[in-house]
Amino acid sequence: MTTLTPEQRKLFEDPNLVNVATLGKDGTPRSTAIWVDLDGDDILLNGATSRQWVENLRRDPHVALNVFDLKNPYTQVNVLGEVVEITQEGGEEHIDKLSQKYFGKLYPDHRAEDPRVIARVKINKVIGR
Repeated sequence: MTTLTPEQRKLFEDPNLVNVATLGKDGTPRSTAIWVDLDGDDILLNGATSRQWVENLRRDPHVALNVFDLKNPYTQVNVLGEVVEITQEGGEEHIDKLSQKYFGKLYPDHRAEDPRVIARVKINKVIGR
């Protein structure tokens, strides 16, 4: 199992955006900047059910992530991984936690018709500092 070093973990723990790269139905890549969290050695992604990147991960769980320090974008880490679970359970509470991390307040746009999901990423390979 691949794990993050303390320095790499800090990039994910700080309020830095993560680019999530997925593959569409036709095989074309798609990259989306989102909020991120850690749970032990797993990376947690949160998105609305309707997001294309979530649909892509349901179909093909392989994912590439890039996180960089907003203060110094040359400090970055790339992760190759696989989504092992996508669940609605705890999704709304998790987006509130992430909103606190990134903006210091609860998430303002909960939508019952488009619930939040958490995608759990197991790390296969880490590239970078």
